[in-house]
Amino acid sequence: MKLGLQLGYWGAHPPANAQELVTEADSSGFDAVFSAESWGNDAFTPLAWWGSSTERIRLGTSVAQLSARTPTGAAMHALTLDHLSGGRAILGLGVSGPQVVEGWYGQPFPKPLARTREYVSIVRQVLAREAPVTNDGPHYPMPFKGEGGMGLGKPLKPITHPLRADLPIWLGAEGPKNVALTAEIADGWLAIYYTPRLAPMYNEWLDEGFARTGARRSREDFEIAATCQVVITDDRAGEIAKLKPITALYVGGMGAAEVNFHAQVYTRMGYGEEVKEIQKLFLSGRKEEAAAIVPDQMVTDTMIIGNVDEVRTQVKQWEEAGVTMLLVTCRSVEHMRQLAEAVNPA
Repeated sequence: MKLGLQLGYWGAHPPANAQELVTEADSSGFDAVFSAESWGNDAFTPLAWWGSSTERIRLGTSVAQLSARTPTGAAMHALTLDHLSGGRAILGLGVSGPQVVEGWYGQPFPKPLARTREYVSIVRQVLAREAPVTNDGPHYPMPFKGEGGMGLGKPLKPITHPLRADLPIWLGAEGPKNVALTAEIADGWLAIYYTPRLAPMYNEWLDEGFARTGARRSREDFEIAATCQVVITDDRAGEIAKLKPITALYVGGMGAAEVNFHAQVYTRMGYGEEVKEIQKLFLSGRKEEAAAIVPDQMVTDTMIIGNVDEVRTQVKQWEEAGVTMLLVTCRSVEHMRQLAEAVNPA
């Protein structure tokens, strides 16, 4: 099982020990480090900074938001990072949600699947550098010929030759249509709130994409990177209690009551009634009460918690379900070493 260090997006300040963690990840066998963005820091700059002091570890965005930059802009970021790192970049993309897209970026959110397909197609044209980049789709027309333009747009190739035409593109996806699209057009799936219990359902979604005409990958060469808290402890109940507020935050507060993709994921898991009550409490400001009613299994379905032997058993279950990488958060170098030894003992 590969390990990816998920450093996420920043809070009010940059994480104080991020460089120390990345250095340790590079030397202790982690496969990749990931940076994210929401409405604060961007996802690419930290990777360029950390990549300058590492030699082996892959550098991925998890995720760069589609609405934050044009497809050609994202391709420029990716090809630049790939050159500077000697071919270690992973371009992880995601649509985010309507609250962020319309509230922060000032763009319409509808038709995320169609937008994603066009976006990835344009990025791949840039990376291939076989012809000037064009797109006839309605979301990212290139060259632009719409109202208000000068009509002088010219199809262009990137000046800088990309280091890798096949630079991997992974997509963050939660729903069945988006996961199928990911299997069709991407090189990997960034899965959030994955649970091995529902692996047969996920496999149906993935197989639909793999079976489509022109699908880029098959199951044999497709990566599934699942975000997963891995906690090694002899106090399993205590750790579950600590993690309930995080579950309540994403189910209850990351989105509006009528549109919350994380809540939809847990509803598919069978927690529909719990989701409704958590949202009701959280959105009314009763956050502690919302966390208190999160069932233990709602936490353990998507996280690995237990002593070393229990963790190793659970990691094997995730691997057997098709996961190729666990994206983990770590508090310290000691925590990283503990995870590396538990997940992949020498």
